[in-house]
Amino acid sequence: MNPYILATLLFGLGLGTTITFASSHWLFAWMGLEINTLAIVPLMAQSHHPRAVEATTKYFLAQATAAAMLLFASISNAWLSGQWDIHQMSHPLPTTLIILALALKIGLAPLHTWMPEVLQGLDLTTGLILSTWQKLAPFCLLLQVQPANATLLLVLGITSTLVGGWGGLNQTQLRKILAYSSIAHLGWMILVLQFSPSLTFLTLLVYFIMTFSLFISFKISNATNINTLATSWAKAPALTSIIPLILLSLGGLPPLTGFLPKWLILQELTKQDLAPLATVAALSALLSLFFYLRLSYAMTLTMTPNNLTATLPWRLPSLQTTLPLAIASSTTICLLPLAPATAALFTW
Repeated sequence: MNPYILATLLFGLGLGTTITFASSHWLFAWMGLEINTLAIVPLMAQSHHPRAVEATTKYFLAQATAAAMLLFASISNAWLSGQWDIHQMSHPLPTTLIILALALKIGLAPLHTWMPEVLQGLDLTTGLILSTWQKLAPFCLLLQVQPANATLLLVLGITSTLVGGWGGLNQTQLRKILAYSSIAHLGWMILVLQFSPSLTFLTLLVYFIMTFSLFISFKISNATNINTLATSWAKAPALTSIIPLILLSLGGLPPLTGFLPKWLILQELTKQDLAPLATVAALSALLSLFFYLRLSYAMTLTMTPNNLTATLPWRLPSLQTTLPLAIASSTTICLLPLAPATAALFTW
């Protein structure tokens, strides 16, 4: 892609998110989301592969549906209450519609079905943008919609954690596994959204760091399915020892960073007398942990099914910059001892 066009599209991504961040009016927020969607569509279709074009079309249709719902709900709110302000949501009908529209935008279950298919058709770099940056603007709006429908948020959250766990169990494609992982993590964030917005923000931040580490690792080792993970030890031995730790951190195992948000969320749910919900969420984390362990097993404890040494990939020096990966993976693995300071920092 032409670097000037690429710079323009990335500027559009940043501008759309910034407009949504800065807006207190529903029309401006909607406009920011639309700029965001229109900026990423050419990035998704740049390879011109049929799978990429199909994924782009699915993504565009899902986002257009969510944007139409959002616009309809905000107009309904203005008609019912005379207010366009994001903080002035007094009627339950437009509030519920807006939460559902934003859930469709970020891919919460049961409105998640576009997410695995779209991510599977993209390259890892665009998939990383879709899994991280594209969640920021809708989450900003979800944090501002008050008073939200508490039951709806809890149902969306627990459904997403369960679907994210069950959906990834039988997958062999890494990008689909990452999509279901994203759905499960979003469910954890939504569960605690109404009780502790700061904890939701902390979980989102930790999720971004862990996902960034994993996408960059897979990009460097050029892995797209489980079978190619078995050959990664020949290409990047150091990376082969780090990726299982990143995967287990995503699964939420102590003493890795991913345990921190899950621990705090379960504690908060228990404080709110929602112990059964916390139990189901903790059990759903075990489902996710299973397919992370499966990936770790395939990467470190299995050999590629080739008889001849000559069929193994050449171990050539990587020309890609690894400093961002080094910083992100260190944060993904080693942040748990800073849990008291982190929790204090994010307590508003």
